[in-house]
Amino acid sequence: MPTFEITTASSDDIRMMADWAHAEGWNPGLTDGQAFFAADPRGFLVGRLDGAPASCVSVVRYGSGSGFLGFYLTRPELRGQGYGSRLWATGTARLAGRNTGLDGVVEQQPNYRKSGFRPAWTNLRYEGLVPDGIDLPPGVTLVDVRTLPFGQVTAYDRRFFPEERDGFLAAWTTTPGRTALAALSEGEVRGLAVLRACRTSSRIGPLYAATPEIARALVGALAATDPSTPVAVDVPDVNPAAVRLAEQLGLTPSFETARMYTGTPPDVDHTGLFGITSLELG
Repeated sequence: MPTFEITTASSDDIRMMADWAHAEGWNPGLTDGQAFFAADPRGFLVGRLDGAPASCVSVVRYGSGSGFLGFYLTRPELRGQGYGSRLWATGTARLAGRNTGLDGVVEQQPNYRKSGFRPAWTNLRYEGLVPDGIDLPPGVTLVDVRTLPFGQVTAYDRRFFPEERDGFLAAWTTTPGRTALAALSEGEVRGLAVLRACRTSSRIGPLYAATPEIARALVGALAATDPSTPVAVDVPDVNPAAVRLAEQLGLTPSFETARMYTGTPPDVDHTGLFGITSLELG
């Protein structure tokens, strides 16, 4: 009989998980693994069949009461044989008692419902080339996030995420291969966005902004760093202004997921959430 065991993922395993995710059309960032590992080093699991990777999942803990599940994948030729469900059981046990979120692809949403997840909103990935030009609202300046006191950055992030995630955020905004900008007005952070290189379109996430005009300026400035490469933003439909902005920029819907939770959706600032950070870690 083949031997199936579950182990904590190594850094090489996390790179493999990103390759698997790319094959599913998720288009993860080229250096996402470094930031993911900083979030929760023991939060990535691999199911091995006779020593070879067969399935994977991320079950990252945030703070004392939250968690996020992602990267739930099984090698295509091994699907339907129980290797994914066995890993799921181990992974969800690690998040027992926490309000756990995930971003589920359309075909898997009925299965997630059976496991106790309920939809909070739909994420629509919009992508394409952004028109030239950056129109800054009066009194707003854009600066490199790394020039700001880190506490100011994390405090702003907490408006849009239910728990502290300082280690992850530090890596997410400074890892090579990405650009992180903040919008300032009278010394206060009024927007934040990170662009990261991916296998196809570059991804922008998170995209936070006090107004659509600030969000537009952030997208334009990030896209201008490589005008020939399309950008992609996972836009939450819970913020209609974010959907309108994506359409005004001429971006096209290309992928859909549902943000789902096991408990009550966290009370965050949806009006300022123009793009989620990632499908894998929330």
